[in-house]
Amino acid sequence: MDKFRAMTLFATTTKTENFTETAKLHATDPSTVSKAIKRLEEQLGLQLFNRSTRQLKLTSAGSRYAQMVEELLLKLKAHEEELRQDSRDIKGTLKINLPVSYGRQYVLPMLCEFREAYPQLQLDINFSDEYVDMIKESIDISIRSGTIADNRLVAQKLSPIKFVLCIGSNADITNNIEITQECLSSYPWILFRFKQTGKTMPIDFNYKGKRISLEPTQKTIVDDGEAMAELCAANAGIALMPHFIAKQWVKTNKVKIIATLDESQSVASGVYIIYAKREHLPKRRRVFIDFVKAYLVKLGESPRKTWLD
Repeated sequence: MDKFRAMTLFATTTKTENFTETAKLHATDPSTVSKAIKRLEEQLGLQLFNRSTRQLKLTSAGSRYAQMVEELLLKLKAHEEELRQDSRDIKGTLKINLPVSYGRQYVLPMLCEFREAYPQLQLDINFSDEYVDMIKESIDISIRSGTIADNRLVAQKLSPIKFVLCIGSNADITNNIEITQECLSSYPWILFRFKQTGKTMPIDFNYKGKRISLEPTQKTIVDDGEAMAELCAANAGIALMPHFIAKQWVKTNKVKIIATLDESQSVASGVYIIYAKREHLPKRRRVFIDFVKAYLVKLGESPRKTWLD
């Protein structure tokens, strides 16, 4: 068996951790997979897996080799894609993963215009607020908020994240509400729960140089940004929202901002467009990234500012 085939089987096994599952994916048998990886280990003079009766686990040397193999296979795939691409046409399928609220409010409105510009490009879009392994799921583009710490990925900042305190426009609260811990503690709140961790986003922020941290006694908890905004508009309580959720509701006068909070102390925190690291970026990915960035500029957003600025 050639080394390229062995490397491909090895790369799949690092994900399945099972010779039988790898064999199924490559239409072969487990003994062939086992022999290929054993031969690869002999050629390298390294043990790539720790084997037990139940599972396989990469050794430290195996982990380093796996990263090298993954990068080589990604580069090869990219070059093959470029050879197949017609230099005048952007075609194929673009698999995109979007966070629910940002995806619906910012990306969906631009997709019709994008489809008109690139009619031969097929879009496969998934909405999810949970972490997705882009490499494992073969996702071309993701948009995520927060900070990105995966060295296999490239993250280009689309905008900072700015948080605002909002209430329903018809709420029985005066415009002169005091942004103090004592005052805010007396009102009901709508809190956001992260699906990935099950934890609620804390009410802990800086306002005009002063830190405010509280645990509301009157609260409604949701795990959907749009639901949080809708409840806020219905006067269910105060909501701490990122700028991208608040925008539509503020612009339509359904909620009003009572405070724009100090920027996050983490300069890395923001909204990012993310893709796998590779030497040559496929054209279909590049045109989508460029389109999103240009569209956001028209909305008044850039890596240094949001619509609030």
